[in-house]
Amino acid sequence: MTRPSNSDQSPDDDGILSPRDRRRLTRVRSDRSIVAVLAGTGLIAAFMQTLVTPIIPELPHLLHSVPADTSWVLTSTLLAAAIATPITGRLGDMYGKRRIVLVLLAVMTAGSVVAALSDSVIPMIAGRSLQGIGLGVISLGISILRDVIHAKNLGGAVALVSATLGIGGAVGLPVAALIADNLSWHYLFWLATVLSLIALVFVYWIVPVSTLRTAGRFDFVGAVGLAIGLIGILLGVSKGSEWGWTSPGIVALLAGGLAVLVAWGFFELRTPHALIDLRVAARRPVLLTNLASISVGFAFFITSAALPILLQAPSTTGVAFGLPLLAASLCLMPLGIVMFFTSPFAARLSTARGPRTSLILGASIIAGTFAAAIFLTGEVWHIVLISTLVGLGVGFAYAAMPTLIMNAVPPSETAASNGLNSVMRTLGSTVAATIVGVILSTQVVISQDIAIPTTEAFQLTFGLGTAVALVGVFIAFFIPRRKRTYEDTASIPIQ
Repeated sequence: MTRPSNSDQSPDDDGILSPRDRRRLTRVRSDRSIVAVLAGTGLIAAFMQTLVTPIIPELPHLLHSVPADTSWVLTSTLLAAAIATPITGRLGDMYGKRRIVLVLLAVMTAGSVVAALSDSVIPMIAGRSLQGIGLGVISLGISILRDVIHAKNLGGAVALVSATLGIGGAVGLPVAALIADNLSWHYLFWLATVLSLIALVFVYWIVPVSTLRTAGRFDFVGAVGLAIGLIGILLGVSKGSEWGWTSPGIVALLAGGLAVLVAWGFFELRTPHALIDLRVAARRPVLLTNLASISVGFAFFITSAALPILLQAPSTTGVAFGLPLLAASLCLMPLGIVMFFTSPFAARLSTARGPRTSLILGASIIAGTFAAAIFLTGEVWHIVLISTLVGLGVGFAYAAMPTLIMNAVPPSETAASNGLNSVMRTLGSTVAATIVGVILSTQVVISQDIAIPTTEAFQLTFGLGTAVALVGVFIAFFIPRRKRTYEDTASIPIQ
């Protein structure tokens, strides 16, 4: 069977594929091997997010700096991923998704080496930024599946690769904690280097060369405008509680970022080959799915922001459990494991009842779990149960969102649209991190000179998660049931 896909290899000037490209096209890999490679690549990329979690408290000492500066080790990764993902998605649509995945894996590898060799904060931030850029391989991997996987296998494959964002973080955290506890912290990044190189080799070897690409020129002005706008909004939201919400810097970032994004939107509507086709993004299924993604991203991040504190904070007040990092990581690992095993069931539900149903079910499970968590946090097994059920809900929701997007956009917009959806999830997570951080840092009791969040703080956090997840359910109900089929006139075949 010949698989349709987008171009990853440049043709000769006369439009004829090179002999090497022709040889690669004759090597037909099984769908299972392609899915395995793309899922493994997604897991490795997601692992980069939790890589530094075990050493966060020690970063000022390890990097000979102050907490205000070392906080950029996390912030830089978030910003780089949010900015690069939609841009690299568009590059993938234009120049070949597989090619851009290989570039991103090379960038991720370089970032891991830079971080591994770092002993000060500036090179560490540079390395972590490069690692963040590499996170775009997840949305690109999902888009590749649409091009190269048989239709009957597409639903399950998309569900699995989409879930790797949660699986990699949850499963990778205990590994990172184990290394940090027993070896030099530099080994965390050498492990990341080896994993990135393995992913690069397997993508080059297994993922097939494509034969279609989107016409037009890359929108550099649109890319710069989007980057500036997102930096202003995300940086303002993530640093608001630290710098002060009314400080001139935060006000300038938020207002300036919003103004730039508005101007960027007007520019994109008048650009023939826009970075993101806002007319496509404004279609009801795409717009509502992106709004629901903000809600799911917000609710999902509560597990990353609140549950580790609940498990690790000192137990002197009777609220938290005082577990070491490795034990706490193992308690949260079921979230990722459940997401992995949920993906095939989510795909079957999406096939039978539509991805809209899977999204509604997933958001409903998240809302119900957080509602129960308001009253059910007195034992460690309660936290494990909450983590597990949230993983179940996120597994259904994450499996549905890329399918909803791909059903509503033409093939020429697949990677860019999935990249924008990833930004929406990131926006939800950033807002959650900020709000939950404020709640858990202001509603505290002091015990042995340590500020420990109160029971009411956690209850408010879980109540907020319930409300936001219910908003996601409400939005999902308005997503159209019908799947629309598009003919892609913007993609040009390479003869």
